[in-house]
Amino acid sequence: MTITPLAAHTTDRRAPAFRGRIGRDARSGHYAVPGRYRLHLSTACPDGLRIAVTHSLLRLDTVCPATYLPAVPDCPGGGHSALRPLYDASAHRYPGPATAPVLSDDWSGRIVSTHAPDIMRDLARRFATDGPSLYPCGAESEIEAVERMCADGIEEAAQRAGSAGQEPAECDIALTTLLDNLGALDRWLVGRTYLIRDEVTAADIQLWAALVQLDTVHRNHLDAAAVQRIADHPTLWAYARRLAAHPAFGRHLDLDGIERRHHDRCQGLEAAGAAVQILDWAAHATR
Repeated sequence: MTITPLAAHTTDRRAPAFRGRIGRDARSGHYAVPGRYRLHLSTACPDGLRIAVTHSLLRLDTVCPATYLPAVPDCPGGGHSALRPLYDASAHRYPGPATAPVLSDDWSGRIVSTHAPDIMRDLARRFATDGPSLYPCGAESEIEAVERMCADGIEEAAQRAGSAGQEPAECDIALTTLLDNLGALDRWLVGRTYLIRDEVTAADIQLWAALVQLDTVHRNHLDAAAVQRIADHPTLWAYARRLAAHPAFGRHLDLDGIERRHHDRCQGLEAAGAAVQILDWAAHATR
């Protein structure tokens, strides 16, 4: 399969504060040792949700423990006070917020990475498990294309389509981009269980988290007519429903936390016409 994302708007997402990698052996500095590293996640955040699902699929509870943070950060700028010691130890007088997700090194007490895609890849590639091959050989370009489509063609497009500060024409363009991407995915998934292979991969994790965000957060800023058009992709939403029933996915779906995080961060007007979710996520999620 080849997925080519549509022309996407350049985003202003915050660059990762730390971007270290786990290497193959001791010469790399950070190398795979069971129990050495720890994840710090909030599953109310899309990136935290993606990493948590990856962590569960790979069965890394004892190999790389995870600490779960509150849905709503307790510091300005989206920071968590529990992470401040790690940030301060990793960069002298670090000026920014202590945000999640974080992969930390318990040996040094410092941060390895705050970049979710790198963290997901390193968990899958550096720790041997009997879980699925989330980054199968030859699939890297497809997975990267899905990442870009989710970030720009779904999440960013939905954000711009529902922005109260955008011109109507710009909102329409963004909604068209979103619908075009959803339509392409809906057609592709006909007759398929997973997105790019016959078993779950990182591409499925990326897309599923984007669909969760679309229905639980971005939907609130779109009118009822737009949400109806988004919902009119039955194969795609059936796919999202199937994955929600998978234990590694559904167990991390914190709907109350997502709602509280959204209302804490939201500065715009919400469209009252889109109050009903596309999926009843709670009914399908496996706990």
